[in-house]
Amino acid sequence: VLESLEKSGLPPELLVVEITESLVMDDIDAKLLILDELRDLGISLSMDDFGTGYSSLSYLQKLPIDELKIDRSFLVDIPESSSGISIVKAIIALAHSLELSTVAEGVERYEQVDTLVELGCTVIQGWYFAKAMPNTEFIEFARSLANPQRREAG
Repeated sequence: VLESLEKSGLPPELLVVEITESLVMDDIDAKLLILDELRDLGISLSMDDFGTGYSSLSYLQKLPIDELKIDRSFLVDIPESSSGISIVKAIIALAHSLELSTVAEGVERYEQVDTLVELGCTVIQGWYFAKAMPNTEFIEFARSLANPQRREAG
């Protein structure tokens, strides 16, 4: 990770490392040391696919994470599913009470965006905003977002 940061020249504060619940299941003490080192460098840590694996709440107390990523499987049926909304609302409330941000993954429809904003989700990502794209295409896309004249023109 350090080597990649040095090569890129980017500050560590711009990097978010995603970890999965299953990653920390074995030898948690050794993994905590590594995660603490990353955090000490200024790198943010995100728990990916929260709720789909082991979901031990004790890990949320132990792990030095900054955000929870809400798995797409919880979002597919919102806002139509009241149970889906309840689960997502509970995850967001849990994250906020632990002073973690939340990221909703795989959002494809405006109704999902609207519901997630209403529930207080911190970040929303998915095909609704942009399709997956190669690096070179992403750079052009990001530039167009930074330049309002280009965005209006095309």
